[in-house]
Amino acid sequence: MDSILIKIFATALAFSQVTTRPDGVKTEFDAVRDRSEVAQLLSAGCAHMRKAFDIEDINLDDLIATAMDDKEALSGEIKALKGLNLADLHVAYREFCKVEKVEGSPVDLGQVIAFYNSAARDLPDAEQLKQLRLPGTSVILDNKSERVAEIYAPNNRRIWVKLADIPEAVRNAFIAAEDKRFFQHSGLDERGLVRAFISNFTKPGRPQGGSTITQQVAKNLLVGNDVTYERKLREMIVASRMERALTKEEILELYLNSIYLGRGAWGIEMAARSYFGKPAKALSAVEGALLAGLAKGPNYFNPDHHPERARERLAYVLGRMQDDAMIDAAAAQAVLPQLVEYRPTRRDFGFHFVDHIAREAKAVAGLDNLTNSSYTVRSTVNSALQRVVEATLQEGLARYELNTGRYKFEGPEANISDAVRLRAADLRSTEPAWLVALKNTRLPLYDVHWQSAVVLENTRGKRSHAINVGLTDGSILPLNTWSAAIGRGLKPYDVVYVHVREAKGKQAARADLRIRPTVQGAALVLGNETGRILAMAGGFSYPASQLNRVVQSLRQPGSTLKPLTYLAALRKGLQPNTLVMDEPITLAPIGATGYARQRGFWSPKNYDGGASGAITLRRALENSRNLATAQLLATGLDDSAERGLDRVCELAMEAQLYKDCMRYYPFVLGAQTVRLIDLAAFYAAIANEGARPKPHAIETIEQDGRPIYRHDPHAVDWIGSADRASFYQLKSMLQGVLARGTARAVKHLSPYVGGKTGTTDNSADAWFVGFTNDVTVAIWVGYDNSDGERRTLGRGQTGGKVALPMFEPIMQAAWELHAPKTALNGPSREAMRQLATLSIDPYTGDPVPAGSGRAFTEYFKRDPAGRIDDSQFRIVSRAESYAYRGGSDEDDGPFQQWSDGNRLYGDNRLPFPFPTWRLGPRGYPSWREYPDDEDRLPRPPLRVDSDYFWRRLN
Repeated sequence: MDSILIKIFATALAFSQVTTRPDGVKTEFDAVRDRSEVAQLLSAGCAHMRKAFDIEDINLDDLIATAMDDKEALSGEIKALKGLNLADLHVAYREFCKVEKVEGSPVDLGQVIAFYNSAARDLPDAEQLKQLRLPGTSVILDNKSERVAEIYAPNNRRIWVKLADIPEAVRNAFIAAEDKRFFQHSGLDERGLVRAFISNFTKPGRPQGGSTITQQVAKNLLVGNDVTYERKLREMIVASRMERALTKEEILELYLNSIYLGRGAWGIEMAARSYFGKPAKALSAVEGALLAGLAKGPNYFNPDHHPERARERLAYVLGRMQDDAMIDAAAAQAVLPQLVEYRPTRRDFGFHFVDHIAREAKAVAGLDNLTNSSYTVRSTVNSALQRVVEATLQEGLARYELNTGRYKFEGPEANISDAVRLRAADLRSTEPAWLVALKNTRLPLYDVHWQSAVVLENTRGKRSHAINVGLTDGSILPLNTWSAAIGRGLKPYDVVYVHVREAKGKQAARADLRIRPTVQGAALVLGNETGRILAMAGGFSYPASQLNRVVQSLRQPGSTLKPLTYLAALRKGLQPNTLVMDEPITLAPIGATGYARQRGFWSPKNYDGGASGAITLRRALENSRNLATAQLLATGLDDSAERGLDRVCELAMEAQLYKDCMRYYPFVLGAQTVRLIDLAAFYAAIANEGARPKPHAIETIEQDGRPIYRHDPHAVDWIGSADRASFYQLKSMLQGVLARGTARAVKHLSPYVGGKTGTTDNSADAWFVGFTNDVTVAIWVGYDNSDGERRTLGRGQTGGKVALPMFEPIMQAAWELHAPKTALNGPSREAMRQLATLSIDPYTGDPVPAGSGRAFTEYFKRDPAGRIDDSQFRIVSRAESYAYRGGSDEDDGPFQQWSDGNRLYGDNRLPFPFPTWRLGPRGYPSWREYPDDEDRLPRPPLRVDSDYFWRRLN
């Protein structure tokens, strides 16, 4: 039996059942015993169909006789019947419809039954459509209620709307266009099939299917969209069952919310907003008719590209509505309504943040997926600041590799030669072909905030090599490629990323090539009091890596964890001027015995390899002295180093940095990995005098205008038994890190900022975490450890040299876009009750007259009697301290000589200078200077004045 004939008769068997016995549809027949029953069903279905032809005033026998007169022409022209032997079909028609006896029947009912059984197996349950809410589009809003992103599953960009909220005229338009007898049939419309059948005979070409609205819902939601007889067979049975499981209104609501109508819109609500900028409930009859006309073919009748087709289709729908008395003649004027401009949703920022939103929604609100319905998520992000943070991190990572010679150019981002040729052939275009092609090109890294440029000319002469590139604003500039080898590899119409250097003095404007870095980084801006995530950059580029290194990576924090140890010391009763020895120390392993004990001794070293003798806690923290921190652990926190470690671990878990503390001594120097977001929250607690905010990205989640989740604005935990005085002392010490310590490259920020640099063993991780009164900014730079190896950033590449340069541009943007620049607050009223001020020498910790020499105002805790608790010599005796001072009180004394901030930063220029921000539509940074080749060559050390820590920009 011909395979097409098998499929046709199996489909006819399904049709016969749903039209003649819809309550008793069988999905399996026995190929031997049930042949007679199947033959009777086919005959009953044919008789039922003949009635439909009679109703439409069509003589089926005459039609078939006419068709049989020209079999070859007919089968060749009609796509729906292509490959079918019409003679066999005619014999079968006589056998089952006219109930004639025929010799050599072309129909093998056993084969028909086998195909039917296979196709009808495991049909989906129509009952599941009851109360079904299709996947929807959730909208993410920023902290100013501006739209940041839409989240939706593929092919499900919709917003659900109830049928009652759709105007009756709009509903009628879809019924008139797609299923005139929707409220009369029971899932299949025999008369609609007849009309489609006749249309396919009389108008060969694009075949019509005659599907009802119910069948379309079954196809869209249950049985799939395959163009096969199997799908059609299953669709018929499921549609029939749907009519018994759901009301007509429920089916129509599903249909109007599931159908695709073009412009990336599924469902009537999203289509109304996309085409007319209004909700579905505000649509007019003509606007509804236009959308209804699109249901037949959203691309073919697209009013943006084919307005004439759209107008003809609109006229057809309005005519059908007028024929059925749904509208009057005055309302049936086929004039295309005014459309809003279509702008495809292309987001270019905030991808890591939006991913985090989805994870947080699951954690705090129990929403497994934000695409299961349509939600409105009011987030904490500041969109303008988010762009700045992303742009700064991207530029900073690229600048690091440029300045260290680690960049690796792996070719252009794209080549648009073909697009340029196509545009050049369009005589209607008034812009250069390369410019149009460049504007329409979306590069793979679509969230990188550099400009794209296309190579227009690459000429090589005996003495020169010139490359000119075109930018999206139409300008043409020379390209600096950093190396001749890169320049030689670029071809015409290659697209690359560039940063434009504006003309300055005699120096002409030019474009500097930007190269994708392999180094990674992360940055976070956190509101101190609220815990709001104002900006989050989880890596260089989301398309390149979806890993969010702010919340999903664990990295060693290095010296950024040291404030914990000093906080423990301050809570113990020590003061910022308490002296501790910065000298070699060896500690035996905890709990080890015998041979293991002999092998597991810990002997830390300072980053510079030296030692400074007796120094104050303030100076030890400001200059990040490893030996002093280890000595403090061993002699200042408890009666043993092991008990001292317990105190630090307890504090670390109370600060929610860790759930479990690994009890080994390198912990105090940042050896246990931590999440950047948790470290930022701890520093925010320091700014708050101990109140740790709960970092969050979601303020509220709403569904249908009703809030289903709201963040608790009072979600704050107090660390350290609310010892606000100790926290303020620590805050002041971290302010000194910028004023005199490892971050003094930004000394000019010290009145406004406190913070800490961090560098891990072998320079695998570089950190800077800084805070103001309002925000905390945390930055990490390093290589991913996906291959299991810890790759170094390079000799001398520290937190102060790699991460710190990105801090100021982010901080300046936060002051401009979030909260104004203010000096760091003094101690709170509660803290001040326990504190007193005293002028001391910051190097020795000795009291000195106010205003003399380098007198520094220090905050000291009082004892219960109200007197300053003098702990200067509690760890180191007065005699020991004088022995180690060496009699030098000059700025080039022991602290200056060996501080990792001075020895490593004798040339205190940053790898790249800070930018001046120009807040445009995208808010990208404009870097003012550029690394030169000589910056990567060894140079003799520079003489640096004590007050000239850094090459400042005027």
